[in-house]
Amino acid sequence: MSAASPTFDAQALAAPAPVNKWLVTVSIAFGSLMASIDSSIVNVALPQIRGAVGATIEEITWVSTAYIIATVLVMPLTGFLGTFFGQKRVYLASLVLFVLGSALCGLAHSLPTLVFFRALQGFGAGALQPTQQAILRQTFPPKEQGMAMAMFAMVIMVGPAVGPTLGGYIVDNYSWQWIFYINVPIGVVGTFMTWRYVIEPPDVLRANRERAAAQRKHLDIAGIVLMCIGVSTLQYVLEEGPRDDWFDSPVITGLSALAAVSLGAFIIRELTAVAPVVNLRLFRDKTFASGTAIGGVMFAMLMGSMFLLPVFMQELLGFDATQSGTTLMPRTLAMMVVTPIIGRLYNHVPPAITVAIGGLFFALGSYQLSHITLMSSSADIVVPLLVTGVGFACLFIPLTTAALTFIPRPELADAAGLNSFVRQIGGSFGLTIFATMLSNYGKRATASVGWHVSSLRPEVVARADAMAKSFQAHGMSAIDAKQTALRALAGQVAREGTVLAFEKTFLLQGIIFLAVLPLLFFLRVGSGPKAEHIEMTME
Repeated sequence: MSAASPTFDAQALAAPAPVNKWLVTVSIAFGSLMASIDSSIVNVALPQIRGAVGATIEEITWVSTAYIIATVLVMPLTGFLGTFFGQKRVYLASLVLFVLGSALCGLAHSLPTLVFFRALQGFGAGALQPTQQAILRQTFPPKEQGMAMAMFAMVIMVGPAVGPTLGGYIVDNYSWQWIFYINVPIGVVGTFMTWRYVIEPPDVLRANRERAAAQRKHLDIAGIVLMCIGVSTLQYVLEEGPRDDWFDSPVITGLSALAAVSLGAFIIRELTAVAPVVNLRLFRDKTFASGTAIGGVMFAMLMGSMFLLPVFMQELLGFDATQSGTTLMPRTLAMMVVTPIIGRLYNHVPPAITVAIGGLFFALGSYQLSHITLMSSSADIVVPLLVTGVGFACLFIPLTTAALTFIPRPELADAAGLNSFVRQIGGSFGLTIFATMLSNYGKRATASVGWHVSSLRPEVVARADAMAKSFQAHGMSAIDAKQTALRALAGQVAREGTVLAFEKTFLLQGIIFLAVLPLLFFLRVGSGPKAEHIEMTME
């Protein structure tokens, strides 16, 4: 595809064909679902991949980092690419690139080639979700926008939840290569259906043709360069910072400074450019800004929760990967059941009220999770998961739908790209923040518990002696039994400290989300002149 070549078909502008909205929905769901699953499915296979390519623990993390950085880089450019080539072509090209990258990942036999192909896969994945969101908004009539975003929400929320379970099953029963190969036949079906059933609206094509002419005349090369530098360095810092002790590392410190400077320059550039590559002026719309901001926080909570619970279940409760993934399924099922209901209620219940209810459900679920202990079973975790699942369903659809309410149809791809970008960055911040908090709280809680486990306390001495005698009864010498007993006590202290850290982190999740709810004041869609004008335009 060339920017200088004709990018739109005049015949398509003149005679639009009828569109089956449900066929369009199914067609473009394949790529987005695979992209969302692939953001998490690889994590459970990293030990096997590390052995296959001969990488260290630090090196193998690049398999995930390369994918995420590439995905985040493309998301804000979705509108820019759609302007030049059309959203359907961008989606098809991205899906083909994703499928090609998946096949090559399965064939890779060294770490550098695998990381390169994962980045290729990520470049394809980056535009899939924003383009799907924009196409759905343009395909469904105004009165069914809530249902359109319900379909989108099910893909976005279910993918990360299903990924670890599916990955664990594939790795346990087949080989790690099949977590990539499985994308190929699904991608082929999705490519054919998208090519066959998705038709772009003539008014959007016409507006994009005009915008493309302005973009070619004032190509924002500086904006593209600054965005690539700023976003890639920021994402690297968020991914690698916890492993490198943050600002104790000169690399993290330097890249943080570079990210701050380049992103600051990028914002200034985009707000002053004649034809910006990323339309940051969309944030002047209070509804879009508030919906996108709360959505970013919501995704931070979702990704943080998806990180915390599996770690708790596997490291403290002794679950394997498949068990922990199965235990998380009730939340996914709750989201799948409630999401269509929320979509149908969207036009009857103000979004701010639905979001507030979702926030309360999430805070309640987080409070319940803050009471899990080493004695908790899968059944004890199911109820909080169901509650948070209902909460996420109440949050995602109104936020995504309302955020784009006042966005003109030709700019929906720009807005969807920014909305997806903020969600992805929010998820990265959530993982980083909660992983760091968990580590810090764990150290403090362990030290606090350890202070009470002292040899000056008779009950502690009695407990250590009883453990030592038990070890002696199993054939250990007196010295070895005593040392083993002390190590066992230290392990128990560390486990109790870690439990306290999890409890505090879960509780803080709910408090943080409640603190963001005042932004709902700006989440007003109403039915004023502006909304009526947009509805008439869409019809």
